[in-house]
Amino acid sequence: MAVRIVRLGTSRGAKEGLRIGTVRRPPRGVPKRELASQNWYDVWFPNLAPSPELMKRGRAARSDRDWNAFKKKYRTEMSEPDQGRVLDLLAALSHRTDLAVGCYCEDESRCHRSVLRELLAERGAEIA
Repeated sequence: MAVRIVRLGTSRGAKEGLRIGTVRRPPRGVPKRELASQNWYDVWFPNLAPSPELMKRGRAARSDRDWNAFKKKYRTEMSEPDQGRVLDLLAALSHRTDLAVGCYCEDESRCHRSVLRELLAERGAEIA
């Protein structure tokens, strides 16, 4: 049992479990009833997505300095009590069931899901 960090819209892996979309907005043009069948996500949970302003900064990051500033700010957002409790819940669940969290970005190294991976690992999550 573990949590997997995935790119939404890609084929599901074996033992992936529930797929959680940690994105600010649903994919355009996809009916809600088809989100799971098209491999986007089973549950939309924007609470773990960067704020709209920070999301723009992340997309605009061209240098390592810009990206590191994004990561620092996103970690600050995720240190709020509500977000911290969600991260703790996902970390605990990873020891009892398979689940996946993800985003649309092609390059995980320049996506908030790379920071989610770190945050979940810091909370003791079992990461696949």
